[in-house]
Amino acid sequence: MTQEKQTRSQIKRAAIIEAARTTFKALGVTATSMDKLAEEAGVSKRTVYNHFATKEALVMTLMTDLWKKALSHPSEPYHPNKPLAPQLQQLVRDDIEHIQSEEHIEVSRMVIGHLFYASEMQKEIKKIIKEENAISRWIKAANKDGRINVDDIEQAQDQVHSLIKGQCFWPLIFQMNEPFTDKEKDQHAAEIVKVFLCRYQT
Repeated sequence: MTQEKQTRSQIKRAAIIEAARTTFKALGVTATSMDKLAEEAGVSKRTVYNHFATKEALVMTLMTDLWKKALSHPSEPYHPNKPLAPQLQQLVRDDIEHIQSEEHIEVSRMVIGHLFYASEMQKEIKKIIKEENAISRWIKAANKDGRINVDDIEQAQDQVHSLIKGQCFWPLIFQMNEPFTDKEKDQHAAEIVKVFLCRYQT
């Protein structure tokens, strides 16, 4: 399939986003001016404001784009005739791979450091997080098939993500641990699935 040619406006927008990604990482969001972003992107300051009214809007764009990329990643659906543990373990493993990626950690630090106390941004973040993902789809399908017994799908999904983030995300955010090796990711995914299935498997 031939890729659509980008308009000049789309090219400039992409340049601004990339400038924000690198400059926010190097200087921090607060220390980065719109003038600096315009200089790094090779566009006028007016062009930056035409696309993004605030630096906060740029940070949220970085986060939203990253989240959409994760949601669009191909994943195996629920299989009624296969063992539960390997299925869910692969989905958890994929989630660990995503949240421990360098890009995800960098953007998360930007968001937490700059927008954590902004109520409007908190609402946007909650909206993004609540979008259906591969794990929630799997839980719904396995529950409908009667192989797990879940009364509250959202709560069960939150429990899985809490287990993942508690071990694999927050220690990286606060630079307490190094990213896991592939073997460690497999081990943590297996343990998280054991805990979940001990609670919910019929």
